[in-house]
Amino acid sequence: MSLSDSSPLSTRLTALAQRLGLIGRGSRQIFARASALRLPFKVLPAPETSICWHANPHLQRLIDLPRGALSGPVQEDKAQAHSALTQVVEAEAQQLQTFDLRLIHGFACATAGSQSYASFEDYAASEHCKQVRIISYKDFVKTISLALPRFLAGEPIELRQASWRGAQTFWAGEHQGEAFAGAIAYARRRGLEVMLPAKLVRYRLSQPGLENLQARYHVLAMPGEAWSDPSFMGLLLDNGLPYARLSLLKTVGAPEFLLLPKEHPEATALGEGLRLAGAPDVLGYLHQLGL
Repeated sequence: MSLSDSSPLSTRLTALAQRLGLIGRGSRQIFARASALRLPFKVLPAPETSICWHANPHLQRLIDLPRGALSGPVQEDKAQAHSALTQVVEAEAQQLQTFDLRLIHGFACATAGSQSYASFEDYAASEHCKQVRIISYKDFVKTISLALPRFLAGEPIELRQASWRGAQTFWAGEHQGEAFAGAIAYARRRGLEVMLPAKLVRYRLSQPGLENLQARYHVLAMPGEAWSDPSFMGLLLDNGLPYARLSLLKTVGAPEFLLLPKEHPEATALGEGLRLAGAPDVLGYLHQLGL
């Protein structure tokens, strides 16, 4: 960008607004005010190596996203945003005749204390698993059967994968996670082959879905403080801008996603201004996760 640093800020912002196609005076004013906001924006988190599936973005929720998950003042705006969001992730189920359980990385369901551990070995050695003791193969069978009661009968196991978690595979069982982790860690250490049939559900980001969302919306990560900031809320509400918001990242203090339709000039002005102020671009983040 060749705007001179010696130009008055208002002149530079006006020129930038015009380059972005924000022609109307109202749009330019919204853009200038939004770009001057000072909110505690945070970089969106990089994927973790945690054994806990839920330590990372819950993008799989987008497939069956309840309409009530979106908030905002106008039902039609929320409905249109919902339609675009539900196209971003797709799923494929596959039946595997045999799968080596030693290749499982973590838990797809919530398991006590698992979020801070990077491997079953680390988790099995923690206080959470102090009741799990495996010394012999008999102990191993007894322990894994706590998590998989029909293990010896060869009942299929439920697994999950997601493109944003790379090649990692997660067990979808809901009970006795400590026993499962201890048994898998033991099998790896002893070189035990542990094979079962499996139902594997693979989630992946849809390139057409992402492109559709990007063509229609600015999607920005807004800190919780934004929703009580009078300057930001004044821009959003006093101008009657269409928007929807979604809480998808379930960690404490995680930002909410703000969706602003690009077909609306003043909503676009707000989106461009917020980006200039430092709001993380969620769509860029999702494209990186899908690489």
